[in-house]
Amino acid sequence: GKGQEGTGFFSKSGNVLCQGIVLRYQAIWRCRDEFPIRMMCRCLEVSPSGYYGWVDRPASARQRDNERLLVRMRQMHEDSQGAIGAPRMWEDLVEEGETASLNRVARVMAADGLQGRPRKKTRGQKTQPSLPVPGVENLLERDFTALEPEAKWVTDITEIPTGEGKLFLCVVIDLFSKLVIGWSMHHRQDRQMVLRALEMAVWQRQGSSTVILHSDRGSQFRSGDYQRFLKRNTLICSMSAVGHCGDNAACEGFFGLLKRDRIHHAKYPTLDAAKADVFDYIERFHNPRMRRRVARQDRKFSTLFKPSAETG
Repeated sequence: GKGQEGTGFFSKSGNVLCQGIVLRYQAIWRCRDEFPIRMMCRCLEVSPSGYYGWVDRPASARQRDNERLLVRMRQMHEDSQGAIGAPRMWEDLVEEGETASLNRVARVMAADGLQGRPRKKTRGQKTQPSLPVPGVENLLERDFTALEPEAKWVTDITEIPTGEGKLFLCVVIDLFSKLVIGWSMHHRQDRQMVLRALEMAVWQRQGSSTVILHSDRGSQFRSGDYQRFLKRNTLICSMSAVGHCGDNAACEGFFGLLKRDRIHHAKYPTLDAAKADVFDYIERFHNPRMRRRVARQDRKFSTLFKPSAETG
């Protein structure tokens, strides 16, 4: 009936009733093939004559440019599997040379119904105290900034549910670039998985200076094999305080993004399916974005210190 039609339209148009009149017209335009025009006008409290006048009005230069932007934004949103919202969309557009502001990108996305995935609320979990490692301290003290690459690394493990049981993922992240420079996956959470991730990070290392490597106090990181590997490769061990998960917030932040963007929206029938998706996220989505971000920062830095023609 009519009430059901209106309910269906409201589920499509979202909270556009609280938005400006142009956004309401745009919502009606998007749904014009699914619902009667007059019913939508009544639901959104606009006049049919006003809507038809807006449709017949020639598009302004800004509207045409927004339509051009929207084509690209839809492509980028689809490429990210619906993960990115306005801030990351704006960041990618700027990287491509667009000059649109963040607010404009957010408005265009909202008008088209594009949105990122919301952060999932989770309760903090109590952790069991771990045994201390003699002589190992928290060298980061929650300072997750780095002024140069290969100065501070962080590592941690998370689990991913699949139809064949849990898949464990270990990553190593460089705090300067936020790149995942080492990663390993296995159905067992053991020290060999951690060592494979570390070997990948060390293999990609450019210099030979010492690097602080921070972790929690899990048994894999307290093992003798792990500690000997660090000493052989001039990595300085740093560990979180007992029961303080915030001490490794940089890794937890990456895992949060991975789960929000991919894992919470997928059901993996096999371990291999989960491995393929995690690989795709790290190497085709996350790391390329971080490389572009570093390149953009480098360009800003170069411009800031580039001598002018007047001062030399």
